[in-house]
Amino acid sequence: MASDVGDREVPRGLTHVRADGSAHMVDVSGKAVTAREASARGRVLLSADAVAALRDGTVPKGDALAVARLAGIQAVKRTPELVPLAHPVAVHAASVDLDVADDGVDISATVRTADRTGIEMEALTAVSVAALALVDMVKAVDRHARITDVRVTAKSGGRSGDWVEP
Repeated sequence: MASDVGDREVPRGLTHVRADGSAHMVDVSGKAVTAREASARGRVLLSADAVAALRDGTVPKGDALAVARLAGIQAVKRTPELVPLAHPVAVHAASVDLDVADDGVDISATVRTADRTGIEMEALTAVSVAALALVDMVKAVDRHARITDVRVTAKSGGRSGDWVEP
């Protein structure tokens, strides 16, 4: 079954794909503005030397954790420029946290808005860019840093309701 969107027919379940297979941005103008929140997590696996440099504050490029945190927050605001079909949303809050573990750094982000569409892409972008910035900051110490496990861990608000990673 399909529905009409403008002059195109859209297969049900494929909201960002027209009948001819082309991608398009979904029209959210008729949706209600609601409070929404999304959280994401990821990891950067690092060598023992890189972990020690982070803990000791001896990373050659400077405060790697602060740079990564700010990069993640800045990335939230740039998400629609990076993800082609993401809507620009009003970001009302964004937090990015980095916790040094024995084998690397755990990164988490939470983003909030009151808008017509979800903010999961912003949370994922925050974690991803924070991880990229961290790798850039420690590459002189660890050329084998690896970004892993980036995922949405929770969301709330909107038509589909609340969800938390099991």
